[in-house]
Amino acid sequence: MARYIIRRLFTMVITMLVVSIVIFAVVEIAPGNVARNILGAYATPEQEKSMENQLGLDRPVATRYISWLFGSDWQAERKIGRPLKEIVIQQGIVERFRQWWAVDEDGSLVRWGIQDGQLYKYIRQPDGSTVGVPDEGAWRTDESGIQYFWGVDNANRAALWIKGQGGVEYRYEYSGWRKSENAPVDYIPLTKGLLRGDAGVSLRYRAPVSELIASRLKNSGILAALAFLVSIPLGLLLGLLAGLNEGKPADRILSLFGLVTTASPDFATGIFLIMIFSLWLKVLPGATVFASQTAILDNPKMLVLPVLTASLVEMGYILRITRASVVEVVQSNYVRTAVLKGLSRTQVVLRHVLRNSLLAPITVIMLHVNWLIGGLVVVESVFGYPGLGNFILNAALYKDVYAIEAASMFLILLAVGTQLIADIIYSFLNPRVRYA
Repeated sequence: MARYIIRRLFTMVITMLVVSIVIFAVVEIAPGNVARNILGAYATPEQEKSMENQLGLDRPVATRYISWLFGSDWQAERKIGRPLKEIVIQQGIVERFRQWWAVDEDGSLVRWGIQDGQLYKYIRQPDGSTVGVPDEGAWRTDESGIQYFWGVDNANRAALWIKGQGGVEYRYEYSGWRKSENAPVDYIPLTKGLLRGDAGVSLRYRAPVSELIASRLKNSGILAALAFLVSIPLGLLLGLLAGLNEGKPADRILSLFGLVTTASPDFATGIFLIMIFSLWLKVLPGATVFASQTAILDNPKMLVLPVLTASLVEMGYILRITRASVVEVVQSNYVRTAVLKGLSRTQVVLRHVLRNSLLAPITVIMLHVNWLIGGLVVVESVFGYPGLGNFILNAALYKDVYAIEAASMFLILLAVGTQLIADIIYSFLNPRVRYA
C-alpha cells in the first residue's frame, strides 16, 4: 500500500504539471481582452498596449508560464542586481496588502521612481513612511550608450527606466484613469509563483488571488459540508432500502424520487424551492446576503435553500447508484450462501450486503466532492452565494487570468486527491482489493 501511495503521489505531480500547461494554454487562447476589461469599452489602442505592458501580458508565453508557476522575483533580482523582499502591511483588523521592495546594500528597503525627470530612490522608514533622495548615480550604460535602470516601482513591479525615453503609463486612481509621462518602458509583475503559494493578483478585485480563493473556499466548504451531511446519509439509506425491496412499491417510489431529483436542473430546483418557501410560505430567505464575515452565524436560515438544492441533486445520484449496487450484491453467490447458512436478514445485510455495496457509491461521492466545492456555479448564482464556483464564473467572464488558473489548479488537485482517498477506502471495505 505504501508503494502504491508513493507511486500515485508521483503520478499526481506529473498530472498537475500537464494540467497546469493545458489550463494556461486554454486561458491564453480564450477570447477576451484583459486590458479592455480593465480600462473599459472606450479604451484606445495606446491605453490597451500600456496596460498589457504593465500587467506583463506582452511577455513571451513561456516566460509568463514559468513566472506564474515558479515566480518572477528571481528573474527580477538578476536585472535589478539586488535581493527583493515582500512584506505584508496590516491596516486595521481585516485589511492588509503586500508590498515588494528591493534590499539596499545597507539593508534598507528601497523603491524608485522618476520625479521632474530625475531618478529618485525612496527609502522605507520604520514607521512605514518613505524618504526620497536623488539617485542619478544608479543609471547604467549599455553598449550603445543608452542609460537605463532596473528597479522596483511603487506598484509591486520590477520596472525598466530609460533616461530621456520615458514611456506612457495609465494608472487607476480615485479620480479615475490618470496618464503619466516619464514612466518605465518595461515591467515584470512581481510574484513568488503558484508553487510558493502566490497565485498573483486578481485583475478584477485587485487583491491576492490566494486570499480571495481562501475566503470563497471557506464559504463553499460550509455549503458543501452541509450538503454532504444531508445528502450522503439519506442517499445511502434510501438506496439501501430501495435495493433491499427491489420491485416493491417502496423501491418504485424511491427510484422515481431519485430519477426526478437527478434529472431536474439545479436552477429549476432552486427556483422551485424559492417560490415555495420564500415567496409563498415566506419562512426562508430566497437569497444569501453576506453583509459581514459572521453573516452565516447571524442568519443561518439563508443557507437552508442552497443546501437543500445541492443536497437533492446529490442525493438522487447516490440513491440510484446505491440501489443498483445493492441489487447486484443481493443476487451474488456469497449472499445466497450466507442466507442458506441460516444467518438472519440483519446479519446478511450488515456483514455482506452493506459493506460490499458501498464500493460504487464511494466512487460517486468522491467524484462529486470536486463538484460540490467548485461546480455549484448554478446554485451559487441562483442564491447569490459567494462561493468558489461563482468566483470562477465571474473570473472567466472577466478573463481574470490569474484567478482562473489558480482556482482551476485547486479543483484539479482536489479531484485527483479525492480519488486517491477513494482507492485507500476501497482496500478497507473489500479485503480482495490490494494495491501493489
